[in-house]
Amino acid sequence: MKLIHRYIISTLTQSTLFTLLALLGLYGFFDLLGEVPALGTGTYTASVMATYVALLVPGHAYELMPLAVLIGGMVAMTQLASSSEYTVIRTSGVTLGQIAATLLKFGLGFAVLTILLGEFVSPWAMQEAERTKLTATHSIVAKEFRSGTWVKDNQNFINVHEMLPDNTLLGIRIYTYDQDFKLERTRIAERGTFSKQDRSWNLENVKETVLTADHTVSNAYPALKWKSIIEPEILSVLLVVPEQMSAHNLLTYIEHLKKNKQQTQRYEIALWSKLFYPLACISMALVALAFTPQQRRHGQLGIKLFAGICLGVTFHFVNRLFGHLGLLYDWNSILSATLPTLIFFLGGIGIIAKQERR
Repeated sequence: MKLIHRYIISTLTQSTLFTLLALLGLYGFFDLLGEVPALGTGTYTASVMATYVALLVPGHAYELMPLAVLIGGMVAMTQLASSSEYTVIRTSGVTLGQIAATLLKFGLGFAVLTILLGEFVSPWAMQEAERTKLTATHSIVAKEFRSGTWVKDNQNFINVHEMLPDNTLLGIRIYTYDQDFKLERTRIAERGTFSKQDRSWNLENVKETVLTADHTVSNAYPALKWKSIIEPEILSVLLVVPEQMSAHNLLTYIEHLKKNKQQTQRYEIALWSKLFYPLACISMALVALAFTPQQRRHGQLGIKLFAGICLGVTFHFVNRLFGHLGLLYDWNSILSATLPTLIFFLGGIGIIAKQERR
């Protein structure tokens, strides 16, 4: 049984890795086509473009892993059925439950790989990709309004006109309010850089206005230290969409938003998706087994393989759709993030159980 187990795992793994490589090649090709119009902007040369596209690969691998597991698993199992190896394995005394356990271990291995990609490799690669492109094209990081980006820190409302890829802030405006939300002080700084030693911002060319009950006081400082919970780690989320952030960063940012009484649903949906997404690899492995033909008939092989691939593509897009619908209609964050994965998981178990009863 151990030999059969290793053979099935090896066949499934090779097929899945080949499928993932093919999908990444397709996505990389379209990424290159999308970046061609930006060539020649600043120092955005062909080599920089290639680096940028290469750094996008881990993110694509994370998103495509369940689809690759399904297609790769189905292709491998169909090949085993086509060559009668699957029939020989079953007639040698190996039960469908034992094969399902093998598929579960196969899916679990790729689920662990998905966790590593999603938590460590992909967020870093996406940030580096955006910084590489922004630096080369001399662009800013984010500009959600014409006035720049707005961030709330306790009683401070902070407006940043531009944020450079190295986390340098340009055009900083800090509005400080009292407990009754009456404006107490404004600070306008030309530039701000973060000091890791004392975890504070070094503001340059600062103009300060203090408002009292009956008059105002104006001050000018060539340099000023500014302590704030707004640090580069929090600002760096502006470089990466929530779905590509690590669970740790999502938790940190959600806590920051809650403290400042801001909307968190998009980030909560992304967090729950991040936690449950590796389960999709296990679900897809079971679905691959469920769609494995029991008889060696080429028409049946082709139809089931095509149906399974369509099902995998459907899952890939439905999983994204539920996140957007949950945000649009204010659905429960956990339900929006996990329902498609749970449906596929339970569906796969149900089909396998039905096959076992036959």
